[in-house]
Parts: sequence; structure tokens; C-alpha cells
Amino acid sequence: MAGNLPHRSAKTVKTVKTVKTELRRELLAARRALTPEDCRTAARALSRSALGLPELTGAGTVAAYVSVGTEPGTRELLDGLRAAGKRVLLPVLLPDNDLDWAVYEGPGSLAEAAHPGKMRLLEPAGPRLGPDAVTGADAVLLPGLAVDGRGIRLGRGGGSYDRVLERLERAGAHPALVVLLYDEEVVARVPEEPHDHPVQAVATPSGVVRFGDAP
Repeated sequence: MAGNLPHRSAKTVKTVKTVKTELRRELLAARRALTPEDCRTAARALSRSALGLPELTGAGTVAAYVSVGTEPGTRELLDGLRAAGKRVLLPVLLPDNDLDWAVYEGPGSLAEAAHPGKMRLLEPAGPRLGPDAVTGADAVLLPGLAVDGRGIRLGRGGGSYDRVLERLERAGAHPALVVLLYDEEVVARVPEEPHDHPVQAVATPSGVVRFGDAP
């Protein structure tokens, strides 16, 4: 009987991965259907929602990211954080999909970067601070495709932010974790794997949803 357990566990993990893949496909298709005006309107509203979060108003350093394509837009939010006196860290994708970090110094400090097999990204051009720089952030803004009522986040599946979350855990760092999404991407249930970490809040164009004991 014990000999069957590894097989059963592997089958369960495979099923979860399959469900995640199907959900990602649906959510990405919905994003691709958005018009440029839809994206601009949502980005302005998202910035207002996020900038009002106590986790961000009280933060000295915020690890964020530059949105690409039809992701919920972050450019206005980045400038709003910087105008509020926050030190903003932005990621630099490494060849192994891990993330280095550099300080955001305004729109002119971003440079387009090409990574094999991936869409072009805008990355900070300043000095690299190392992957561990994120452990000094008071709040970390996470990209994602969905979050459920437990605060479980569905990412794109590349693993970069799983590494960030693992690094925070190893360092004993406990920044506020906030996901930026469209309203429709706050869902009833996201398939969960053992490495998935709950977040404290999600900001959408229409407001903020909190989870657990977040203030």
C-alpha cells in the first residue's frame, strides 16, 4: 500500500499543473482581448487603488516591476511611488530566470532588454544590487494572473517570483506581498501547490481586497 503513495502524489501534482495551465490560458486570452484604452483606464485606476494601500504608504522601499503588454499597467504607479519618496526596486531578469534588482530613477532610467524566448522587457539601467536586495523591501508588488479568496496567487509559471518568495522566506524577511490584477482576476479558487505562498492583499482598478490578518 505504501508503495502506491509516490505514484498517487505525482498524479495529484500533475493534475494541479494541468488545471493551472488551462486557467492561465483562459486568463491570458481575456487579457489579449483588452483594447489599449481599456488598459490605460485600468492602469490609472489601479495606481489610485495601490497608492492608497497602508502597506505602500508606510513603506520605505518597494520592490515592484514594469508591466508589459496587456498586464495591469504599473508605469503610473511606479512614478507615484517615487514621487511619494519611496525607494523603488525593479527586477532584472537573469539567464536562469532568477531576478536581480536595481533602483528605479524615473522613466528615462529604463532600457529595453531582449531575452531569448521571451517578450522584450523594460529593465532598470542602473547598478545591479544582487538578487538578495529584495529582502530589504518593506513591500513587494507581485505580478500574477489571478488570486483567490485565500490569497493564493496564480503566476505565469516561469518561476521567477517563486524564487523571490523562497529567498524572502530563507532570509526571514516578511514584507507585505501585494498582487496587481484586473477586477475579474480575483477568483473563487486557484489550484495550489506546496510552494505557493499566500499574499496579504490584491489591488485592482476598483479597489483592494485583503486576506488573512492583513491590516
